[in-house]
Amino acid sequence: MSGKEYSKEEQILQMMRKVLTDVAKDTYTKPGLKHPLSEETIISIRDCLGLISTREKELAEEAGRPSKKRPRYIDEPQDSVVIPLDMTGLKKNKSSDPDAK
Repeated sequence: MSGKEYSKEEQILQMMRKVLTDVAKDTYTKPGLKHPLSEETIISIRDCLGLISTREKELAEEAGRPSKKRPRYIDEPQDSVVIPLDMTGLKKNKSSDPDAK
């Protein structure tokens, strides 16, 4: 939760999302086998997850923390810059290499 306070409704929605996705994972069935959940139940789970996502987005916007989560294309410009903390890749510094041109 990274130091931000979430409302009780947001906590409930997060838990409901987790439980529904766990049910989907736990009942995964290989192609060709009969799924233990009915088609109607699967559709209902999808619909619930969609409603949860919509409400979570509304609550986040109301609280002044709109979500920036969205799919990105690999060639899309990024708003942030990644600075490596590992200095091993920087050992070949051109200024310290006498043969560098």
